[in-house]
Amino acid sequence: MSRLIADLALEIDRNGKESLGHQVRRELLAHIRAGILRPGVVLPSTRALAAQLGISRPLVVDAYAQLAAEGFLIVRRGARPIVASGAARVAPPLEEKREQPIRYDLRPAMPDVGLFPRKAWASAIRTVLNAVPANDLGYGDIRGSPRLRSALADYLGRVRGLVADPSHIFITSGFAEGRALACVVMRAAGLRRVAVEDPGYSDWVAVDKAGLQRVPIPVDEQGIDVDQLIATGAEGALITPSHQFPIGGVLSAGRRLRLVRWLEQHDGYVLEDDYDAEFRYDQAPVGALQGLAADRVIYAGTASKTLAPALRIGWLVVPPELVRPMDAELRRWKEGSPRIEQDALAHLLETGAYDRHLRKMRRIYRDRRKHLLDCLAAELPELEIEGTAAGLHVTLRLPSELTRADEAQIVSGLREWGLATEGLGRYSLTAEGPRRLFVGYGRITDSAIASSVRLLAKAVRAAQRHEVGP
Repeated sequence: MSRLIADLALEIDRNGKESLGHQVRRELLAHIRAGILRPGVVLPSTRALAAQLGISRPLVVDAYAQLAAEGFLIVRRGARPIVASGAARVAPPLEEKREQPIRYDLRPAMPDVGLFPRKAWASAIRTVLNAVPANDLGYGDIRGSPRLRSALADYLGRVRGLVADPSHIFITSGFAEGRALACVVMRAAGLRRVAVEDPGYSDWVAVDKAGLQRVPIPVDEQGIDVDQLIATGAEGALITPSHQFPIGGVLSAGRRLRLVRWLEQHDGYVLEDDYDAEFRYDQAPVGALQGLAADRVIYAGTASKTLAPALRIGWLVVPPELVRPMDAELRRWKEGSPRIEQDALAHLLETGAYDRHLRKMRRIYRDRRKHLLDCLAAELPELEIEGTAAGLHVTLRLPSELTRADEAQIVSGLREWGLATEGLGRYSLTAEGPRRLFVGYGRITDSAIASSVRLLAKAVRAAQRHEVGP
């Protein structure tokens, strides 16, 4: 598709030694060669460009004609000039990395964005646009749409067992922003050392930038080791208690109570990432940790897994004592989040459309998970599988004789075959015990699961035989 432009930013020196016509040609040629004027771009007419530059029209006519003769422009009678295909000679990136396309996406915690409820979302947007008063189209409350915060307070209380007042809820542009805000506020509250799960998040930039010192704590099937956390002298923590990422365990009741008592006794704070709590299959939902210690837990959630990451909608539920610091910090960051999209999400929550969508997604993901587990049992029956009760991935324990290097070889070899997955090394440099692969089923279709598991099994067998490649 041709792209029309009205003005050109050309630099013309009226007092220079070059003629004005030569300068116009030189500037146009430089823009084309640099890729600023890309193939297919429709340039201004000779009359319009001459008027913009304040020069005579014949000078522009001659410049266009010369560039056309040299093959840089396409000029037709009665039409505006077009930048010719192949005219630009843009240097490639210094580090151009070519990767095999992903045929089988088994990366963990990746939702199927193809399930996004387009019709329901479009309907919600139309409803909001038809109903929103003009006064509500301003900047609004920096904490977020009052309508969405009220709807979230009801929803999170009903579904996740939160103690959530709308005035304590802050809308963010996703979890990354929420985590960064929470870390800064925790630092302002006096925390210096925070425990983090190991294995756990792979990106700790926000923690480090906030001036917090990370204290890695091991995890097992019962979640983070709370006794070791306390023994380190940490003053807070960043955890995924309902479904530990990436191992998949759930923070046990005993550890939850121990953690809550410690937080209350030491005025500590925890950031609870409830990243995929909506997806539980074989067991009853596990309530959020925040419901046990609303004064000590900063709760973080998003619509990224349930709807789509592209919406960039997340939320923080903040303890009362941190509301003012969070409010002050947020004002340093931005003027708020997009209002119309927030009210559209509130509409889905209020009308029950969000719940209906989640029920549909749970059925689809449950079926995929079962198919994946059946295929793994058939192809790799000797391997233990963890974290199957919830989320969008399972954890595959590799044979005990395989090393970190073997794990890396399996992951890289599969990637060459077009299968994307991740290993324990992606999330920890220090974790001990068996090596693991994290096998997602959010973005893999039923028809592709069997083929992908066969490739997975072939790669594991090759690693056991110490062969190069899968």
